[in-house]
Amino acid sequence: MTTAAPAKTKYEAVIGLETHCQLCTETKIFSPASTAFGADPNTYIDPIVLGMPGVLPVLNQRVLEYAVKAGLALNCQIAPYSKFDRKQYFYPDLPKNYQISQYDLPIAEHGWLEIELIDKKTKAATRKRIGITRLHMEEDAGKLVHGGSASGIARNETRIDGSTHSLVDYNRAGVPLIEIVSEPDIRTGQEAAEYAQELRRIVRYLGVSDGNMQEGSLRCDVNISVRPVGQAEFGTKVEIKNMNSFSAIQKAIEYEIERQVKANEAGETIVQETRLWDESSQRTKSMRVKEGSSDYRYFPEPDLPPIVVSVEQKESWLADLPELPAQKRTRYETDFGLSPYDARVLSDERAITEYFEATVAAGADPKLTSNWITQDIAAYLNTERLSIDALPLTPVALAELVQLIEAGTISNKIGKDLLPELLTQGGSPKALVEERGLSQISDPAEIEAMIDEVLAAHPEELAAYRGGKKKLQGFFVGQLMKQSGGRVDPKLSNQLLSQKLNQ
Repeated sequence: MTTAAPAKTKYEAVIGLETHCQLCTETKIFSPASTAFGADPNTYIDPIVLGMPGVLPVLNQRVLEYAVKAGLALNCQIAPYSKFDRKQYFYPDLPKNYQISQYDLPIAEHGWLEIELIDKKTKAATRKRIGITRLHMEEDAGKLVHGGSASGIARNETRIDGSTHSLVDYNRAGVPLIEIVSEPDIRTGQEAAEYAQELRRIVRYLGVSDGNMQEGSLRCDVNISVRPVGQAEFGTKVEIKNMNSFSAIQKAIEYEIERQVKANEAGETIVQETRLWDESSQRTKSMRVKEGSSDYRYFPEPDLPPIVVSVEQKESWLADLPELPAQKRTRYETDFGLSPYDARVLSDERAITEYFEATVAAGADPKLTSNWITQDIAAYLNTERLSIDALPLTPVALAELVQLIEAGTISNKIGKDLLPELLTQGGSPKALVEERGLSQISDPAEIEAMIDEVLAAHPEELAAYRGGKKKLQGFFVGQLMKQSGGRVDPKLSNQLLSQKLNQ
């Protein structure tokens, strides 16, 4: 579906995201049960997770540390005093029939995150700041698996009477979460997708979460309404769930904007409801209607003491923060002269930035290094589905390759010819060049002799060139490269070849 041009100027969308992010601690938020992903159903549980009588929760210290670090990275104010609350939430995947969360005194509030939007054609960047309302800690619920699912749980369940059923896996129950609520500052699907991506970059840089959407480690719910341009009041809010990729977030929002605009123009009433994104049909579908806000009957969690974060502790965690993605992008553009697009690619994953910076530290030119990483190496990693830190080609070896080309010892073509072997086997580019005699030929007399041989071997093409078919120069360049094994100095050989052809 494509939004009609008039609607774009008449209406605007108001969008906010609620993001649940699983923290990568070894144990759960209030119990010593494991948080590992992918185990058999109901194996990582204990009496605390199941809410058995007489058990008491104990806050995992690492959860508090990760939550505060995430809040600091999002420019939030860290509460010196906060507390946990019971959220009454009666559902089969919550064995206690309540969730321990934070309500009126969250651990972090009033932050912001800067997103960067790259124009696909010009590669230019525009920046926008999105407000963060709050960040709080809570426990995750379990996972329901309904009859007909292809999961292992459902496959192991045999029903001879054909009845429908739902099963529950409590492995995820009690896994620590931070919920991050944005201000309604987002206006387009592209902005929302970029906000979610930047949030994932940050938690990955911090090492507090793997941010894997396909495993449910990062889950985003979208609240969206439309209103006439210039109107201060919000429209009726619709919530969208079930988006498991950044592209799905963008597509779901774009679809929903068009749906709500069309309804407004037709005089139809927008219903406050929860909708699901259907990937197969590329549309949102109604899940349930909300007649009002839910009453979760919060009250302070009686089994957990208040949380106090001292100034000294906060400063200590602040000092632990790494350079974050936005800071790296700015530095790469300012210090290295990289384009916003290349700076974005290099800073997308912390492992890539570390590889890039280690290569530059070994003496390689930043721009040339960026070209190799964002083009040839990135293509190889995508094809082989590898991470850059698994490459046999070390940053030191890549720096050596870049320096050989920059010094004119080998041509760029020879470098590209060597790259596949270096990517799969590693080793020293310099040693390979010396061993195989691949040094670039820069002696004018030697190059002229090769040109003479090429011209003598192709008299018809030479006559055609001198008869006006100037495009044949590319043919002679190719023959010269073939004759030399790609070793001739490209700039010098082109100059000498042009002189010979035009004699």
